Amino acid sequence: MMKKLLHVGIAVKELHRSAETFEKLFGQPASHTETVTDQKVKIAFFHLGNVSIELTEAISPESAIAKFVEKRGEGIHHLSFEVEDIDEELRRLKKAGFLPVDETPRQGADGYRVAFLHPKSTNGVLIELSQKR
Repeated sequence: MMKKLLHVGIAVKELHRSAETFEKLFGQPASHTETVTDQKVKIAFFHLGNVSIELTEAISPESAIAKFVEKRGEGIHHLSFEVEDIDEELRRLKKAGFLPVDETPRQGADGYRVAFLHPKSTNGVLIELSQKR
């Protein structure tokens, strides 16, 4: 079962420039930054109350973020929802007819295991399921 909206993912071309913009917007620096080599991205998080903003820059042209930015430009990439049991939630959603991008969860940022649902099955919105390790 989904517990809460965890973060809104925003694809960006240049993380340092975008982070500066959002620092001005929120009046605070990024909470933390990290590189997720498996996904070929650099990320900056801004924690705002119970929800975060995740700025994501590709570090490889093969990254899904690079392809997204090339095709659609910068902007909202996904919504991430925290789940209690990601394996069970993936099984439930597949049984309900949702199309997984990931058949099994993988390591994501900020200590979470993640799996995505294809936008074709969620009204054009990429959904990320996230479970804290």
